[in-house]
Amino acid sequence: MTAPLTRPHSPALDALLGHRFDVLDHGFVRVIDYMGDDAAVVQAARVSYGEGTTTTRSDRGLIDYLMRHRHTTPFEMCELKLHVKLPVFVARQWIRHRMANVNEASARYSVMTREFYLPSPETTSRAGAPRSTRTLRRRSSRS
Repeated sequence: MTAPLTRPHSPALDALLGHRFDVLDHGFVRVIDYMGDDAAVVQAARVSYGEGTTTTRSDRGLIDYLMRHRHTTPFEMCELKLHVKLPVFVARQWIRHRMANVNEASARYSVMTREFYLPSPETTSRAGAPRSTRTLRRRSSRS
């Protein structure tokens, strides 16, 4: 008989599983599942030394060092599975910057609601626009 499968768990993430966080006017983020913990990050960073060569206190120091010096590869040993509803233009940026593995609802097989993200006037004003947009507006107005 085989031993039951166990995995590391995070009480903080366990408390968030399934909880919906509303974002903007129609969007939300929900944590569905996760994989990995601090030990997975530390083990990946110390792959040449193997497991069990250091103390918990130095593990925390290593994680802080990795973050401070932007050594992010060991953090890729952990993953979050999220259910996210977001505007199409944001989703395209996630894909463009390879932020996630993506599976999305298909309009071919589902009835889609007529729902649109409409930014508030404050977010579309010149003062709130990103620098590149302000520069483009100035250039186009000079033509």
